[in-house]
Amino acid sequence: MKWMIGFFFHDMAFGLLSVFLPLYIFFISGSLIWIGIMSAMAMFLSIPSSFLWGNLCDKIRRYKIFVLISFLFSSIFLYFFTLTNQVIILVILYVIMVGIFDIAYGPSKNILIAELYPYEEWKKTYAFYEGFTNTGFIIGLFSGFLALSYGFSSKFILLICSGFLFLAFLTSIFLVEDPILIIERRRFVIERTADFICKGFMILSKIISGGSEVGKLKRENMMAFLFGITFFFLSTTMLFTLMPIFINNMAEAIGLHQVLFT
Repeated sequence: MKWMIGFFFHDMAFGLLSVFLPLYIFFISGSLIWIGIMSAMAMFLSIPSSFLWGNLCDKIRRYKIFVLISFLFSSIFLYFFTLTNQVIILVILYVIMVGIFDIAYGPSKNILIAELYPYEEWKKTYAFYEGFTNTGFIIGLFSGFLALSYGFSSKFILLICSGFLFLAFLTSIFLVEDPILIIERRRFVIERTADFICKGFMILSKIISGGSEVGKLKRENMMAFLFGITFFFLSTTMLFTLMPIFINNMAEAIGLHQVLFT
């Protein structure tokens, strides 16, 4: 499980960034439109990028390198954030960072879980991974709350985010290893194919024996699943992207605090 530590720091960085960046973009632009454009373009670009990184993973059979690329370039781009306060440049940097480079670790992470653990442990390992990294994200959220509450400068907060990602890069160099053999995914495909053929023979035997009930031979409805996931991410993105601004405006309205960026 130690290979997940880098992913923990990665989610800490993006937890902090998810609190800070919408407020920062709104502060320097004065408009919610730029936040919508930034988030929409990054999400749209991440779709072909995920296919690209996934195909590259399967083609070269190396996965650690894509994790390192994701963490290192995300750290570099966040450092670039500190060098400008022009909203257009910030939006472009964010779209490239999230839409191209940050997404690179996703396919590799899934394959590492599939190959480092036997098929029987996949569910437990995925559950542990999500719980572990989401804990990092929550810590990042809380860090963002503290940073904004104590009036840390925008440059300092961005450097913290960049530092977390660079720490994720360093730990992944030593803790993430490529699997020696690619076995478990092939075994899973073989088992699914054998099960599919077995069901076909059962239906064929019922037809030959004159059975009145003939079952349907079908695979899972992936389109329904994909549509469900799409609408889920659409709703959660719309909610949580603007949540920091909404809460900040409520707090200012009742005189609790005022967020200042310097």
